[in-house]
Amino acid sequence: MATITIGEQDFLLDSRPHQIISGAMHYFRVHPEQWADRLRKARLMGLNTIETYVAWNAHAPQRGTFDTTGRLDLGRFLDLIAAEGMHAIVRPGPYICAEWTNGGLPSWLFTDPSVGVRRNEPQYLDAIAEYLDQLAPILVPRQVDRGGPVVLVQVENEYGAYGDDASYLERLVELHRGIGLTVPFITVDQPQPEMLERGSIPGLHRTASFGSRVTERLATLRRHQPTGPLMCSEFWCGWFDHWGAHHHTTDAASSARELDVLLAAGASVNIYMFHGGTNFGLTNGANDKGAYQPYVTSYDYDAPLDEAGDPTAKYWAFREVIARYAPVPDEKPAMSGPAPELVVELEGHASLWSVTDDLGEQSPHDELPTMDDLGIFEGFVLYSADIAADGSAVFDVDEVRDRAHVFVDQRPVGVLEREQRASAISLPDDVRGRLDVLVEDQGRVNYGPRIGEAKGLIGSARLNGQTLGRWCVRPLDIGRLDAVRPRLVPNGPVVGPAYRRGGFTLDAPADLFLDTSGWGKGVVWINGSMIGRYWSAGPQRTLYVPAPFLTAGANEIIVLELHGAARPTLRFVARPDLGHTDF
Repeated sequence: MATITIGEQDFLLDSRPHQIISGAMHYFRVHPEQWADRLRKARLMGLNTIETYVAWNAHAPQRGTFDTTGRLDLGRFLDLIAAEGMHAIVRPGPYICAEWTNGGLPSWLFTDPSVGVRRNEPQYLDAIAEYLDQLAPILVPRQVDRGGPVVLVQVENEYGAYGDDASYLERLVELHRGIGLTVPFITVDQPQPEMLERGSIPGLHRTASFGSRVTERLATLRRHQPTGPLMCSEFWCGWFDHWGAHHHTTDAASSARELDVLLAAGASVNIYMFHGGTNFGLTNGANDKGAYQPYVTSYDYDAPLDEAGDPTAKYWAFREVIARYAPVPDEKPAMSGPAPELVVELEGHASLWSVTDDLGEQSPHDELPTMDDLGIFEGFVLYSADIAADGSAVFDVDEVRDRAHVFVDQRPVGVLEREQRASAISLPDDVRGRLDVLVEDQGRVNYGPRIGEAKGLIGSARLNGQTLGRWCVRPLDIGRLDAVRPRLVPNGPVVGPAYRRGGFTLDAPADLFLDTSGWGKGVVWINGSMIGRYWSAGPQRTLYVPAPFLTAGANEIIVLELHGAARPTLRFVARPDLGHTDF
């Protein structure tokens, strides 16, 4: 048993000054069989604490469910932190941002417009109460004063950038305390006066998020948190990537110098990220600050420990700095060698059109429903209507969220993209037949006022200005691979949208890097597990495949390609390629 309190200038662990040297690692972005390895490497860098968000929507994709298995086993993750002799900071939100779809808030919260999120609204707070009750058996007995690793809990996240409802924060504190949490509570905001003021209340210890100008920003924080320990609870040592841009990197030496200034000032720190991991499946979020920008599958973040768990130059630079202020083990982690290189022929082929009946039930609608209206909160939906026009024809829709492939009689016409603000497309002259619009949710906005917005075709759609009022709409469960496999036929050209299947053998499971160059846009499964999205827009050119997804002997790969590829082959390469940088 131990105690953690907030003193006049320091965190006090068993009444002694304690400098927290933490690193962020999200259990839901790392395969659970790799948690122990990553945590050990955190300790070997000199960290004494691990911080993690809790992704409410991952645990509760539907109200009334709460999954804590596999990659969502938070209790096991915290126990492994304790086994390494480290502490834990837990950030259950309920809003987390985190470049995670919908900022961690379940999409079902938004289906009733009377629910007011991130404010003192009864229905929202009732849902949070349910959520915290489900977390209580995991978190409460694992607090440091009960023999566990948890030393701090963060309430909300960067609230000063969103709202100023002090009564909401007060209710959150009551709810968190009400389930039995006794450790100190903190908040985090960017070190701007107005954000620090709005984002906290008395009884919540303010911390800040920044990655540079340490002395100046600590001074700003101190003006708004006159007593107690100074803490940068998000020390930004890298950044995230979005499709169609460059791969973000930061200079290791510059970041290490800033970390040195921070620790020399006696401040505590949480390095964001220590190990970023991967947005497996369809879990990536998106930014929209006037332009919609979905994030890539990799969450490498240019962190000290890269996506595959290897130390980077930043790891060694940070380790050297930390050693000036805290004990660092003599042991050093080893680097892994090059990954196996393989060429895989994708021989089985199944057009998406051949399996749509097996991927979801179709329903008729007089008005366009959103995906959310259908109770579908990620993935793909197919909208279909019979059309006829003499002469030239234009199809347009009020808004596309987020990307729509347009077909007439299953022949591709073009793509409407939210990023390009494209909502109208020319159809063939004298068009008659079946109009199909395949809409992809590319990731829900995780920051700002557009959190919770519906996906799909929004508003109404028209042909030559006349509203189309009869639609058949089918949600597509693209991961229903048992329905796909029986429809596979021998090789043909890779013409999307279509599934392709291949096999490869390994002497033993090993981390792999799948090179997706030469392919257009789509999703990949390995042995039935969805690895994530790929896109020729870049910057990411390889997908990380963790060894625990693989087996010794035969392995299966399935690709859903939306556009097309010149050759039905894929390569596994020796090293990751996350794309060009801005240098």
